[in-house]
Amino acid sequence: MTATAFCLHALGSSSEEFATLRARLAGTLDLIGIDLPGFGRSSAATGTTVEEMAERVERAIGRSGATEWVLIGHSMGGKVASVVASRTIDGSNGLFGLRAVVLLAASPLSPEPMDEERRSSMLGWAKDGTIGPDEADTFVAANTDAQLPPEPHAMAVHDVQRADPRAWTDWLVRGSREDWSAAFGPNPVPALILAGAADGDLGEDAQRDLNLPHWSNGTLDVVPGAAHLLPWERPDEVAERIRAFWDRRVDRGPVVPAATARVIASPRVSARTRGLLAVRSLPDDPDAAPLALTDTQLATLRAVARVVVPQPGSRPVDVALRVDAQLAAGLGDGWRPDGLPADVDAYRAGLDALEPEAAQGDDHLATVLDAVTAGRHTPSSGPFDAEQLRVWAEDASVDLVKQWVAHPATMSEIDYDGFANGGDGVRKQGFQLLGAGQREAWEPAGATR
Repeated sequence: MTATAFCLHALGSSSEEFATLRARLAGTLDLIGIDLPGFGRSSAATGTTVEEMAERVERAIGRSGATEWVLIGHSMGGKVASVVASRTIDGSNGLFGLRAVVLLAASPLSPEPMDEERRSSMLGWAKDGTIGPDEADTFVAANTDAQLPPEPHAMAVHDVQRADPRAWTDWLVRGSREDWSAAFGPNPVPALILAGAADGDLGEDAQRDLNLPHWSNGTLDVVPGAAHLLPWERPDEVAERIRAFWDRRVDRGPVVPAATARVIASPRVSARTRGLLAVRSLPDDPDAAPLALTDTQLATLRAVARVVVPQPGSRPVDVALRVDAQLAAGLGDGWRPDGLPADVDAYRAGLDALEPEAAQGDDHLATVLDAVTAGRHTPSSGPFDAEQLRVWAEDASVDLVKQWVAHPATMSEIDYDGFANGGDGVRKQGFQLLGAGQREAWEPAGATR
């Protein structure tokens, strides 16, 4: 099933700016454009703050029923996309299924850098209640590296002219200046950030300084021969980069089945739990460097994982990489087998002992691990004796299995839905404080006192 990409346009544009990308990305992503208030076919009577625009997008995504989706945000739409993505990954907006974000010359969460003289001129264009053809043409020309072909040029100019002056003014006066940078922490969603080589205020430097730090798994790329109107100027190059990003970085690992995704997005699940499951469902980075282990140790742990947690199919969870991240963060269950050093040191010693065995293939390693489990395998070198290696291997196996079971796709596979136990409403998760003479705030239908 093809994932859905919800596309948020730039100032003075509309969902039509993604028409050329839609055709080029067919088969990879199904692009759906959303007209923000006051642009395209959308009214601007209300809803032009960043908060209101984000809520509008969130409602559209919720109504769509999409359970595997991407956000693509251009310029103004990039700021809105960043807010929606952040509220999705922390679980607070009730959505689930976000796989990636693509930002095109995006306005950052912080106030957008903009030359004040240019801002004043643009405000003057809408002063009389309409934006004329000359002003619209000037805007398009100022935001492109070279003259667009006649048809896209005419469409881009038309979009500027039909923009509601109130929405145009609201963005320049207020929306672009809103500061959301302290509202959210770094976002782990895979993100592709594209900048036009000839862009001014929102070019490569601005994207690197203002947008990239917000995305802990972000990648910045520059599109030559383009300024600010990337989808109009270089649709082939933009589509090529998005497809490569999707194929290499995003379209991997298990996808949470639609039925389970809808349960996670339901009021039966608390925002905190939804956010945790959203992070766990993100695709693993195939190019990620280990954080606690060496490359060789991580490769050995992956071999151990293939034996301990065999995952049929071509989209496994990279449980070894997740255990490495767990070690680097100092997380775990708080227990350590007697006689073993600290977790990271124990893993390094155990993996070094198994590395020569893993090099001989998974079948050989499986035989060795059986002997390790029985306490009959003494390492040829290193600090562990047979018993220490046995208890470490047992502990490591538990960690690997836990990472597999923690993935929402696995929970679906084993038919576990214990996370859907009350949400944040009256039937909220956990227990309310109870005492003598007190009852919980809800009762089953038909209950009597």
